[in-house]
Amino acid sequence: MRRILIVPTARRLLEGLTRPVIAAPAPHGTRADAVVDCAIYQAGGRRPGAPPFREAARIARRRRGAFVWLGLHEPDRAAMDAVAEVFGLHELLVEQAVAGGHRPGVEKVGEVTRLVLRTARYVEHDRLTATSEVVETGDVTVLIGPWFAITVRHGPVGALRAVRTELESRPEVLSQGPWSVAYAVGSRMVDSYLEVAEHVESDLDRIEEETFAAVRTSDFAHLYQLKREMVEFKRAVLPLADPLSRLLEDPALPAGLLPYLVDVRGRLARAVDRVAGFDDLVNSILQARLTQVSVDQNHDMRKIAAWAAIAAVPTVIAGVFGMNFEHFPGLASPYGFPGSVLAMLLIGGFLYWKLRKGGWL
Repeated sequence: MRRILIVPTARRLLEGLTRPVIAAPAPHGTRADAVVDCAIYQAGGRRPGAPPFREAARIARRRRGAFVWLGLHEPDRAAMDAVAEVFGLHELLVEQAVAGGHRPGVEKVGEVTRLVLRTARYVEHDRLTATSEVVETGDVTVLIGPWFAITVRHGPVGALRAVRTELESRPEVLSQGPWSVAYAVGSRMVDSYLEVAEHVESDLDRIEEETFAAVRTSDFAHLYQLKREMVEFKRAVLPLADPLSRLLEDPALPAGLLPYLVDVRGRLARAVDRVAGFDDLVNSILQARLTQVSVDQNHDMRKIAAWAAIAAVPTVIAGVFGMNFEHFPGLASPYGFPGSVLAMLLIGGFLYWKLRKGGWL
């Protein structure tokens, strides 16, 4: 019998092929799909690569004028705890960042400024119905620190990849530090409000044409649906005016960004005016539609009353001559029946002409 000698290296290789493969555990507190992008910025430009946020934070602390922009999408509590440990975030900021659906606002916790903005997107549709979704919303939280900016997005709306790309193409703005991220995100949100407002205005124009058209339907449940969608849109736009004004008064805001944020506030004012005008216009169209329904019902009732008056003529004549009396004028005459029919036609025709002339028929 021939013996087969297995050297130690080969033996270990064979043992490795027969053992179950155990994947290496992911780093504690991180989630692969939570981190969208992480980059280090310095002197108005992005440093090459996308290092893990722990490594990026270590490098940014050591380099003067550098900051980290960490982008997160719907992180869980474990992921936010890991981020808070690295960037020194307060536990209240962690809780608020994990939960979505916040109202627009700004607050300062220690050295970190928390800015919340609502995202908005117009949902394309061929025709507005009672169940159509017109505006889809979400929210973005921007945490601004001395050497970092963290954006936490909730919902499918408001992806910030285009914002990052645009900001990286503007080194004069990017050189202002972490606050440039707050400006870029705020500017993009306000632009999206104006875009949604343009689409909603087109919907309102179509509804207004349908409301005052010669042929229209009696269904106007889609108007109530649009009104509900406008309430959601107003919650995203109107409350942002006050936080943005307070943000302009923050002493930590770089002077170089002040003109840019003033421009954002001006565009937001236009968006607020348009949204408030839309609400008034929806109410006016709804009121006009209800008035039209009332007028149509009144017109129908007039027609019914007019035909009832015409029908009453033969009913009365037939009822009088149909009474069971022995002595009644015209009963024995051969012209009684033709005469009564002629009277019905003449009186009924006269009433029809009179009522039609008066607009009842």
